[in-house]
Amino acid sequence: MGNSIKASLLALFLFFLLSPTAFSVSNGGLVRVGLKKRKVDQINQLSGHGASMEGKARKDFGFGSTLRDSDSDIIALKNYMDAQYYGEIGIGEPAQKFTVIFDTGSSNLWVPSAKCYFSVACLFHSKYKSSHSSTYKKNGTSAAIQYGTGSISGFVSQDSVKLGDLVVKEQDFIEATKEPGITFLAAKFDGILGLGFQEISVGKSVPVWYNMVNQGLVHEPVFSFWFNRNADEEEGGELVFGGVDPNHFKGRHTYVPVTQKGYWQFNMGDVLIEDKTTGFCSDGCAAIADSGTSLLAGPTAIITQINHAIGAKGVMSQQCKTLVDQYGKSIIEMLLSEAQPDKICSQMKLCTFNGARDVSSIIESVVDKNNGKSSGNEMCTFCEMAVVWMQNQIKRNQTQDNIINYVSELCDRLPSPMGESAVDCNSLSSMPNISFTIGGKVFELCPEQYILKIGDGEAAQCISGFTAMDVAPPRGPLWILGDVFMGRYHTVFDYGKLRVGFAEAA
Repeated sequence: MGNSIKASLLALFLFFLLSPTAFSVSNGGLVRVGLKKRKVDQINQLSGHGASMEGKARKDFGFGSTLRDSDSDIIALKNYMDAQYYGEIGIGEPAQKFTVIFDTGSSNLWVPSAKCYFSVACLFHSKYKSSHSSTYKKNGTSAAIQYGTGSISGFVSQDSVKLGDLVVKEQDFIEATKEPGITFLAAKFDGILGLGFQEISVGKSVPVWYNMVNQGLVHEPVFSFWFNRNADEEEGGELVFGGVDPNHFKGRHTYVPVTQKGYWQFNMGDVLIEDKTTGFCSDGCAAIADSGTSLLAGPTAIITQINHAIGAKGVMSQQCKTLVDQYGKSIIEMLLSEAQPDKICSQMKLCTFNGARDVSSIIESVVDKNNGKSSGNEMCTFCEMAVVWMQNQIKRNQTQDNIINYVSELCDRLPSPMGESAVDCNSLSSMPNISFTIGGKVFELCPEQYILKIGDGEAAQCISGFTAMDVAPPRGPLWILGDVFMGRYHTVFDYGKLRVGFAEAA
């Protein structure tokens, strides 16, 4: 799957992106490198052209021990409108400064190169000059990363990388010589520092974090994130290398094992809307903790249920409603007759394949010839979602008419093709809590935590923190717990014990 998962989100919230101002302070042997946050001055991005830019903007990059003294390194994060967290690093000797996203959903380090001549985006960002570094070593291997709505290409170089007071020696990174399109043009960050596993590293380059551990720069093979979700405060958060900061969480962390190395992936249980099951992940789903994604992404079928429950307005699909009108009763009858849910749509000849698979994207348009399924058949897609929705309502003993009406309403709440959904800022008090079961514990998000509010007063606009993205088996269904979730729960990435931990942020 590689970077294709992040491709759908690479573009989310580009106008949210960050200011490059930074600072550095020292406290008890811990180095803090600051990231700057700023308020949005004018907001008109939730309608018309602005909505598509916001949808294109922010992500694809995708970002239990005691706090150590000189053996830990703290990157003090700043918060830009609860939408992105970034910081400053140095490359070379003397250090050339760059602002980067610390992204647990990718594994490469890249920054713009001084040899980037023909991409406008490079003109507006800091560029690495190998001739100015005494520790530079030539490599020259070509490299490219495709993020979906954005991409970079260039070549591999090697140099020292400075994070706070820690210096990682002989680190491979990509000098980007091409940054086509507008994705990186509008971004205030220069590059990305991946904190994922080497399994998803382009060119199998050794990630920065691996070298920090291998070179003995951290006492423990652990790093942790605290995101401050109060965008009005100067301190935006912390990234701690080598341990955790006990000042930024309450109680104990709930740990779950990494189930597949690449992303920080683990098993997640049921998803609840106001303590009621959605019926989708009761048997388990895969999830990743991703510091580089602003929102919280999940399968379209469940995100649509959530957005319906919170009153978010998406794009109505007449085809979806047509499916419900024509086939809704038949689907219910087949479910009641205990037909296999994953085969119902193919048995009704709405899908041209047979067998279990995840809900496909509503905007897919290609046919997978390898297994004969028509991914571009929207009626197939809507049928699969309707089966999920109806199955859940049947478990709640709803009547046939109530089920049909409910599913028809969900059709009106389908997210727009870019996944964003708007909500009424005045209705937060009436919205339900949304919860996720991890390691047998329920992690709850209240409306103030899952709604992103942009602007003040009458000009304020709000968007749902839940966005739709479908990942097919065997990797899917997959949930991406981005900053919306990590802002509520302090997150520990335990490389030594291959586990991820969550505790209430303080």
